[in-house]
Amino acid sequence: MTSCIVILSLIAFAAVGVAAQEKAVVMAGAQLTRVVPTGFYFEGQSAPTQTRNTAAARFGTKRHIIAGMVDTSGYSSEIRAKYEGFLITDSPIIVGGQELATGAYGFGFTDDGKLNIFDVGGTQIVSVQTTKDARLRRPRPMLITTDSDGIRFYSGRDYAVINIR
Repeated sequence: MTSCIVILSLIAFAAVGVAAQEKAVVMAGAQLTRVVPTGFYFEGQSAPTQTRNTAAARFGTKRHIIAGMVDTSGYSSEIRAKYEGFLITDSPIIVGGQELATGAYGFGFTDDGKLNIFDVGGTQIVSVQTTKDARLRRPRPMLITTDSDGIRFYSGRDYAVINIR
């Protein structure tokens, strides 16, 4: 009985170790097109996705983080000032050291170096300090790259590290 418990414990710890070692793969082409929504709902309105400003990463075979900017021209100036796009995760993640549950969210990067994440009703639920990457060769409005700790989620040269939990 005791040896059975020890064996089951070792199997459980091994499974946790394997999950923690899942490396991020940045998706592109048809894989990216398949997972990115064509529009997103936020604070009572729906906006089309800016397809050229979308990115996604896969951890293992079934865990995804999907982000995209949306056309906010139809939104009020108050919403446009805080909301740039969407962030979707199908498993819990850590954003800049703060936990974020599975779900769909709005996001916005601020001029003072913060990434703010909102629920679809517009309530801020996470705010983290970003890091400036002066070595980034070609900054873009939105970009995801791999990092030793997970992925880097960029707006221009500012980024926050996101990893799976």
